[in-house]
Amino acid sequence: MNKQTIREQARFHRDKMLIDQLDFERVINIFFQYYPIQKDDVIALYWPVGREFDSRFLTDELLNRGYTCALPCVEKDNRVLTFKTWKHDEPLNKGAYGIKEPTDGEIVEPSVIIAPLLAFDRYGYRMGQGGGYYDATIAHYREKGNVIAIGLGFAQQAVLFNLPVEEHDQRMDYILTPEQLIDHRKID
Repeated sequence: MNKQTIREQARFHRDKMLIDQLDFERVINIFFQYYPIQKDDVIALYWPVGREFDSRFLTDELLNRGYTCALPCVEKDNRVLTFKTWKHDEPLNKGAYGIKEPTDGEIVEPSVIIAPLLAFDRYGYRMGQGGGYYDATIAHYREKGNVIAIGLGFAQQAVLFNLPVEEHDQRMDYILTPEQLIDHRKID
């Protein structure tokens, strides 16, 4: 099965899932219980589009606890995302692809990147929307130094087969679901 077919099936599956509002609280609890977050971490999250796992609840909790959060901005002709700090009630504008981006905010380099996903496999590979932005961004920050990549989604988005992986695809360090935080850093 090719990537486009898997992506279409994963999108169809995700869009039909019933969402339990408690899942968002469960993700917060699991993240803070099992992820070794540091006070000086800069956490890059995303503003959800469509039926992506709603990261805004986790963002709110991180901000309430005093962490620095940032949202991605797409620059024309560049696959590497730029991240700008964002706080509650600061303005957002629609950027490329209609995705909300901070209007103001300081450009920062994240130490943790939380990325949306359509599907993920047992090795920590995620399938996104197909633009390659997160793969390029994670590769960029890994070349510069230490960054942790976390895929965020529902457990039902796991696939029982290995996703097709190309050279540019980046494996997540963790996958975060309402049920667990899966550590993929030592899996080969």
